[in-house]
Amino acid sequence: MKLEELFTVHVNIEESFDLQNSEDDSVVMITFTGSVTGKYFEGIVLGGGVDTQIIGKNGDPHTLSARYMLQGTDNTGHSCKIYIENNGNIDKTLKTALFRTSPKMITDSKALSFLNRETLVGEGHPTESGIDIKIYRKPL
Repeated sequence: MKLEELFTVHVNIEESFDLQNSEDDSVVMITFTGSVTGKYFEGIVLGGGVDTQIIGKNGDPHTLSARYMLQGTDNTGHSCKIYIENNGNIDKTLKTALFRTSPKMITDSKALSFLNRETLVGEGHPTESGIDIKIYRKPL
């Protein structure tokens, strides 16, 4: 199935906070900012974005849950915000990405209101400054 790319979140990692546990799961919390490019939305990641990863004792499972807010302009030129909750798993079997996620979005953009109810897919790709999160949907 072919997916339509909506936009890419270019994540710039700021700080990370680790809780190492030799007996059970470990946790890392990563704060970030960044920018967003794409045909549906252009903007920035507002301060306060955080990705919380829980890593099993032997490295598996490795889950992630990121929450962040975008501010910018939709494809009609109107100012708007988009909230994203992005949950997924690191998948060592993926050949084209580090992980896949199931983003849930809420926006105040009338043009992008489909994001409030659309089933979306996210993929993480490493970059020199952090990671790119590509957000896709099934084409109409």
